[in-house]
Amino acid sequence: MVIETGDEATCWDRTSEGDHAQRCVLAHYLADLESDLAAEVGWDQHALASVAHVSDADLAPVGIPAAAGLAPSLHLNVNLGNGYLRQGRTTQARDQLNAGLAALSALPTDGYGAMICRGLTGLQERLTTSPPDAYDNPSH
Repeated sequence: MVIETGDEATCWDRTSEGDHAQRCVLAHYLADLESDLAAEVGWDQHALASVAHVSDADLAPVGIPAAAGLAPSLHLNVNLGNGYLRQGRTTQARDQLNAGLAALSALPTDGYGAMICRGLTGLQERLTTSPPDAYDNPSH
């Protein structure tokens, strides 16, 4: 299925609230299609909220062996940590980085796992040079 720009909400509306696996994976990919940063972060938030309700068996049909292994990618990605950092929300980006790092043991020891580890390391490096955000320092 090819998703055209503008069809994101239609795809989402075709899912049911109880199908957390489908919503998690769909939101994860819809975030990558977004050119608007706020919309991208919104889809990433949907994906992360859904993954907490997903079991390994739910994701097996789409080739994801462990639900816990998807979480570090969602925190990085997806998405969410990177999106928050690009929005200047460094406190929230750090929170996502820490959550992603805490879940590293769930990653497979393959190319995918190595890619996510490199992404988290990159996010960590970018955060060390990022100034505090307005959420950290409301007087600005």
